Amino acid sequence: MLVLQIVTKQWDRSQRTATHVLERANIPNRYLIIFPPAFYEFNKQCVIDRHGDDVQGGRLKYAQLADGKIKFDRFQLSLEDKVIAYLGATQPDKAPNVIGSLNNQWVQCRYADRYSIFEGGFYYWLYEEVTLNAICIDEFNDNVFMDTEPALVFEDFQ
Repeated sequence: MLVLQIVTKQWDRSQRTATHVLERANIPNRYLIIFPPAFYEFNKQCVIDRHGDDVQGGRLKYAQLADGKIKFDRFQLSLEDKVIAYLGATQPDKAPNVIGSLNNQWVQCRYADRYSIFEGGFYYWLYEEVTLNAICIDEFNDNVFMDTEPALVFEDFQ
């Protein structure tokens, strides 16, 4: 079973003060998995658990590809070989950056980005920091991300 937990922190330009930065830093980057809001997907082969902000709505995107791999946010995961790869944001023709194995060990992946948003007749920047916790396990454990530290941490903070 693939277990995916995504934590999204979003803010706009007015929330870049030292106080706001400290508040965001105090938000956990992993949680206990509770149903609901967590849910099963892909014929119950995957648990998806999401936390945090979604200012625009529809933030979380995922799909099962024709080759059986799962595309989840900026990541590609294989249930067959239990490997996670980072696709990045804007280079669809670039080969995925293989991060590592999810076989009975969990991996934490983090990246930051910003988006130009048009709302109420004005443009503004929406900043975000995303954390994905992922593991493939034989038996579901709701405390899987709390029991141990990640085996590998991948970061893309350009």
